[in-house]
Amino acid sequence: MTVAKYGLTLSNRSVLLGMSTVEEMVDLAVAADSATVWDSVWLGDSIFAKPRLDALVALGALASRTERVGLGVGCMASMPLRDALLLAYQWLSFDYVSGGRSIFVACQGQREAGGGKFAEEFDAFGIDPATRSRRMEEAIEILRLVSETENASYEGTYNRFEDVTVLPRPVRLPLPIWVTANPNPAYPKLAERALRRVARLGDGWMTTANTPESLAANLAAIRRYGVEEGRPLADGFEACLYYNVHVTDDRERGMEEVASYLRDYYGVDYDRAFLERWVAIGDPDRCIGLIRDFVQAGATTVTLRLVGYEEAEQFRRVTEHVLPALVG
Repeated sequence: MTVAKYGLTLSNRSVLLGMSTVEEMVDLAVAADSATVWDSVWLGDSIFAKPRLDALVALGALASRTERVGLGVGCMASMPLRDALLLAYQWLSFDYVSGGRSIFVACQGQREAGGGKFAEEFDAFGIDPATRSRRMEEAIEILRLVSETENASYEGTYNRFEDVTVLPRPVRLPLPIWVTANPNPAYPKLAERALRRVARLGDGWMTTANTPESLAANLAAIRRYGVEEGRPLADGFEACLYYNVHVTDDRERGMEEVASYLRDYYGVDYDRAFLERWVAIGDPDRCIGLIRDFVQAGATTVTLRLVGYEEAEQFRRVTEHVLPALVG
């Protein structure tokens, strides 16, 4: 079985919603840095669609208070809206400040429920949402190019530059760049396009709202597409599951709290079937079993967001009662 690593996903959005504070967010990152069962710490990204502390600014704050854990954005949903060369400069600066602990995860935003004011955000930047896939791809190509090449030149549909060297240089090469894909099997052509993009451009894959079966099937497809694209997946290729957890001995009460918390957070009433797939809810043994099923399906990293109004208590339960059984 794969030996997985575990990341703590913190909310830089809940700070603006009054559900937590900057101090609480930083304190949890510091606590994870001190607990070796955690390998990484993650923040989300959005600008106007789901307002939050800017991911780059907040990650810089976490870098200044931590020493060991990897620091990632899961995922950079505003990527198509940001100037690609400027974003590359900012991310290389963050990698330098963090001592090479950065993990970049590319994505393109979400139209569906939970995506917030998606259309309004693109409209504010004067960008056609139909262009977001190619803009994201170019931004990935540019980030990789300038991280590895000095005096770099690029010509794409939306980005052009000549003889540019981005300083500072990254601490770690190759710079880890993962790509998101959450394919809907009801749309097989779109699903294939998304998974081929991961195989073609990614050092890893981040996904969410899976079953162990869908994760295994999609990972197998990515491996197959990698061979077809002439880029077989490297041994260190990461398959990362963005997952949620709520540890409780009272499962029904826990389900009610999870539904309420996510309603407050996203403004969406998720049905129970979706919550069962997206959140590990229950006592430690049940949560351990659910997470282990995804690891057995091929997940190499599982990021866990603490879903509930008492983040510090959920952190303690996961750190003391769930992760030791998975990493031991």
